[in-house]
Amino acid sequence: MLCFYVKYRVLRFFSYLCTQNIIVMVDKRTLEFILTDQQEEMEGRAEEALCQRREESLIDFKSTQAQVVIGVRRSGKSTLCYQAMHNHSLKFAYADFDDERLVDLKADQLNDVLEILYKIYGDFQYLFLDEIQNVEGWHLFVNRMLRKKMHVIITGSNAKLLSGELATHLSGRNKEISLYPFSFREFCMMKDVDTERRTTKAEAFRRAAFDEYLKQGGFPELLMIDDNRNYVSSLVDNILKRDIEQRYKIAYKAAFENLAHHLLNVSPAIVVTTDLADLFHFKSEHTAKNYVKYLKEAYMLVGIQKYSQKSKQRSVQEKVYAVDVAMMDQRENAFAGENLGHRLETIVAIHLVRKCKSEGLDVYYLNDRSGECDFVVCKGNQVIQAIQVSYDISAENTYKREKNGLLLAARQTKCENLLLLTDHESGEIEEDGHKMKIQPVYEWSLELGV
Repeated sequence: MLCFYVKYRVLRFFSYLCTQNIIVMVDKRTLEFILTDQQEEMEGRAEEALCQRREESLIDFKSTQAQVVIGVRRSGKSTLCYQAMHNHSLKFAYADFDDERLVDLKADQLNDVLEILYKIYGDFQYLFLDEIQNVEGWHLFVNRMLRKKMHVIITGSNAKLLSGELATHLSGRNKEISLYPFSFREFCMMKDVDTERRTTKAEAFRRAAFDEYLKQGGFPELLMIDDNRNYVSSLVDNILKRDIEQRYKIAYKAAFENLAHHLLNVSPAIVVTTDLADLFHFKSEHTAKNYVKYLKEAYMLVGIQKYSQKSKQRSVQEKVYAVDVAMMDQRENAFAGENLGHRLETIVAIHLVRKCKSEGLDVYYLNDRSGECDFVVCKGNQVIQAIQVSYDISAENTYKREKNGLLLAARQTKCENLLLLTDHESGEIEEDGHKMKIQPVYEWSLELGV
């Protein structure tokens, strides 16, 4: 009875500390248990079949800059960093701050973390910090590590709290690498589908793999589980509640979540914040703008600006896409059909964004009263390619609409590199002196090299 009473008083005292906002420190012994558990978990990945991803080559292990891998939750950031260091035979220490046991960790305890990591791993020159933005004030610790010539590798799933803080406090001492869910090429690698051979059999297998990719999407763990709907619903819920609502102190959580699910349901969609404010009864358009910005910062949505020579025009009516087609319908109450055309356009959009980010290009959409072109790719102020996407162009009206979109882009931008992407058609056409290439998305995406 005495033991029970003591435990009861301890729990009451702990609850009191929490209600009074008194800091509860994570003691060193507990930290050692947690970090040792994380070491075992990370070392277990050495036996997994991992995908060789292009972004691995972008990590510069000789650099004195912090290497920052950023992207949506569950896109494989931790695995990418581990695999890159493992392949380079680097001795590194690892800490994952997305662990619920470290939820109360404060910035002034990061030196305790460093001390325990030395105890566990011995001497090291590479420090791998997973989801470090969960610790408020983390940038001061990272800055100190960089001054000590430590090589720091960081992952994070929130652009504002990670890259924004780095830009402010590290004065350019960081290199940012964006990671998205699997591209079609990576999906094929994990499925052991040949992407090179030009035989009837190989082509048929690629075609079948793309049909699966179009419906399932590229989140790595979806290749290993059957319950896609529950996985994606849980992921979306996690991003909304942990990455956004908690961090940004969202007051009207239900309205915010409704807006998020609405945008995923209707994407691709041009965002008109006045309409969103009216639809969800926000007090101001500013609230709607912030909510959309938070969804993009958490990488749930990817935005593409409107093409214009005028900066003011490019800053309004942004078009948003789900970061992966799995989020378009694999959620509770999504109430979505197949929408194969929208799914195909989303895959093209994410592939283009990935490609353009790595090559210093920009991608826009073109829209005016006379028509629309899905994508224009720019190098500086020069348009180097115009792209239309349509799942099926067998209907005459559809075929005409897509051609007219490319002709509009050619007239307005003086670009003659015109591409019409479809699900399965291929060929070349010429109209009004403009040549247009027709190509299946699965073939184009492999040629893209992402």
